[in-house]
Amino acid sequence: MRPLVEIVDLSKIYNEGEGDGEVRALDHVSLKVDEGEFVAIIGQSGSGKSTLMNMLGCLDVPTSGKYFLDGEDVSNLSDNELSDIRNQEIGFVFQGFNLIASLTALENVELPLIYRGVPRRERLELANRALERVGLGQRKSHLPAEMSGGQQQRVAIARAIAQAPPVILADEPTGNLDSGSSRDIINVIRKLHAEGRTVILITHDPEVAAKARRIVTISDGHIVSDVMNDAFVPYGEDNHTAEETQI
Repeated sequence: MRPLVEIVDLSKIYNEGEGDGEVRALDHVSLKVDEGEFVAIIGQSGSGKSTLMNMLGCLDVPTSGKYFLDGEDVSNLSDNELSDIRNQEIGFVFQGFNLIASLTALENVELPLIYRGVPRRERLELANRALERVGLGQRKSHLPAEMSGGQQQRVAIARAIAQAPPVILADEPTGNLDSGSSRDIINVIRKLHAEGRTVILITHDPEVAAKARRIVTISDGHIVSDVMNDAFVPYGEDNHTAEETQI
């Protein structure tokens, strides 16, 4: 199986050539993620995980090295080309939800589909189906302020999966949630993986990382560990999944 995501000898240097002011946020990092994998990238503040997330999400460009996304070298694309890649190839789930307050749940999920030029009828069908998938079919007319944090994050996940992008990139998706909502959101992500989605989860929390099939640890701009999680339990094979997550 060919990698869906592959970075080769990737570096990101801030203040390059400025002596003590130079910061190597990523230092010759290489990583492969195959289609259908569930990978957690874990690291503490300042480890380089946020910079790596920005590279993987085509939100920033490397100082050196290569990044291949679904076989295409995206390392040196223009801002407009990167915007197209983000819109078509990556489903983002952010810690802060990033919903538009004046739009309903359905309209928030529809918005990226509008940017993609999806016709209205198809757009509504995709958005409604995505909200049903995350258990919010009955709340599609609600504004973000009328929903809990966990429900808002479910809307964000629906937005990310509406047009089935090759990669779901979840950046600290439970960071603003209480423990119950966090558990529910992780189970939503686990179920998406069980259905064949490729998931890359960025976190600082070992308990969240432990839900992934593979755990990559980053520190000081280097990958220091990349292991398969022997304790991984697929969605549906534990005793609490069905009662904790209604999707």
